[in-house]
Amino acid sequence: MARPQSVDAVALLKADHRTVEDLFERYENTGGKVTKAKLARQICLELCVHATIEEQIFYPAVKQSIEEEIYEEAYVEHDGAKVLIAEILAGSPDDDFYDAKVKVLSEMIKHHVKEEEQRDGMFAQAKKGDVDMQELGERLAMRKRELSEQFKREGVPPPETRVMKGAELRRGPPVGA
Repeated sequence: MARPQSVDAVALLKADHRTVEDLFERYENTGGKVTKAKLARQICLELCVHATIEEQIFYPAVKQSIEEEIYEEAYVEHDGAKVLIAEILAGSPDDDFYDAKVKVLSEMIKHHVKEEEQRDGMFAQAKKGDVDMQELGERLAMRKRELSEQFKREGVPPPETRVMKGAELRRGPPVGA
């Protein structure tokens, strides 16, 4: 069996970004609840796999090459997105505010992607560092395959925050009640 062609770590992560952007666009352009539910689950799966490989492999590997502020914001942005992912996974298109949650998640991800991909962002800084992007890309690709297979087989597990402390929130009366 031939060894898979190696891929640059940043190229792999950018390809993930494009995949999710396409899924969000497809979600916005569909009206069917069954299709929306399927697309939302796929968006959540893709984002959970992507966040996991970034947090487990990419971010630690490039930490010394990037500004601390960018590094810390990336984790906080991930955790913020995970709150919405958990809400979406627990809900359905029949729920009030479901579409709004997907829309806000889309906007959060667009912001996060811009931060990572901009000219002086995380990816640019990481590429300037002393990290073998090909070897890192291979590790990311292998872990991505493992997680994708696991999540498709077992379902997407509840997202796990990494930097949020799980502050207690009070839930007020539902809107419109």
